[in-house]
Amino acid sequence: MRVLLVEDEPKMTGLIRRVLTAERYVVDTAPDGVSAIALATSGDYDVAIVDRMLPDMDGLAVIRVMRSKGIPTPVLMLTALGSVEQRVEGLDAGADDYLPKPFAFSELLARIRALARREGAPGSTRLSAGDIELDESRHTVQVGERSADLSAREFALLGFLIRHSGQVLTRRQILDGVWGAEPDVYSNVVDLYIHYLRRKLAELGRAGYLRTVRGVGYSLRVDD
Repeated sequence: MRVLLVEDEPKMTGLIRRVLTAERYVVDTAPDGVSAIALATSGDYDVAIVDRMLPDMDGLAVIRVMRSKGIPTPVLMLTALGSVEQRVEGLDAGADDYLPKPFAFSELLARIRALARREGAPGSTRLSAGDIELDESRHTVQVGERSADLSAREFALLGFLIRHSGQVLTRRQILDGVWGAEPDVYSNVVDLYIHYLRRKLAELGRAGYLRTVRGVGYSLRVDD
């Protein structure tokens, strides 16, 4: 998937780009409206992420220009301005979705996937690794005929682990990918939710798939 990221804050750009590239997305970045429009016009993107506050022109203006040029790329607008009126203004300008800051990267990724599905042909809403299936439409994990319900955070965590199946992930990588920019979140919350998730997998006889790598982090391994 190709993503256009329009964001003028270098730190935020780096964080979002790191998360997206970890999901194997191809990411082009633009720090201002002029370069964003140039990229959107010349490139073929599956989704555009546009910050509302840009140094040279408002993000709304960028979206309006894109739409006036007939560019149909789905747009997710990011902004610290989160009132109902401001969200409505963004949607009326041509944005397809609206995500207030601060946000969790798990929600950002979910909204990107939803926009990509909306734009293209209906696709699978299931992620899988070995005989484990994660049903995104029902928030369940399934092995054969057996299933277990997941909380929203357990669901996001398992989805992240499945997308990186076989890799050893540090607590920081998991924290960035699942909790993202949420304030007041510490690395020990990863251990807590790994415990919760391992308990759900134990109900399905697959607790052994979720491995602890001492001194490093965690790994979902289904091929041993």
